[in-house]
Amino acid sequence: MLQITPQMKILVAVDPADFRKGIDGLVRLCKDSLGQDPFAGSVFVFRNRRRTAIKALVYDGQGFWLCHKRLSTGRFEWWPSASEEDANAKVLAAHQLSVLFSAGNPDRTDAAPDWRSVRPGN
Repeated sequence: MLQITPQMKILVAVDPADFRKGIDGLVRLCKDSLGQDPFAGSVFVFRNRRRTAIKALVYDGQGFWLCHKRLSTGRFEWWPSASEEDANAKVLAAHQLSVLFSAGNPDRTDAAPDWRSVRPGN
C-alpha cells in the first residue's frame, strides 16, 4: 500500500511529461531531467500537457508505484513555473500533495510546519 508521510521528499516536475511513458520512462525523467535518484523513496509528480491528469511515481523498497489521476472535468490550475525555486521541480509537503491531488492550490494551505523547534525562547 502506498502511504505518503510528512518525512517523504515530494518533487513536482515543472515541465509536462509525455503520459505515454510508463514507469521506466518516468524513472529516466527523474534521473535525467530532475537529477534525482528515483530509488531514494521520494515522490515524483508529473502532469500532462493539457493539465487534465497527473502521475505520481514512488519507490517503496520492493518496486515502483505509479498512480495516475485524470480529472473528469476541469484542469489542474496550479502548477509550479520554472521561475520558482529550482528550474526543474518544486518541493511540496505531504499535506500540500493531498491538496494537489484534489486539484487545489497547495500554496494556499495554512497548515502548521511539519517540524518546528521546541527549545525555550523560539
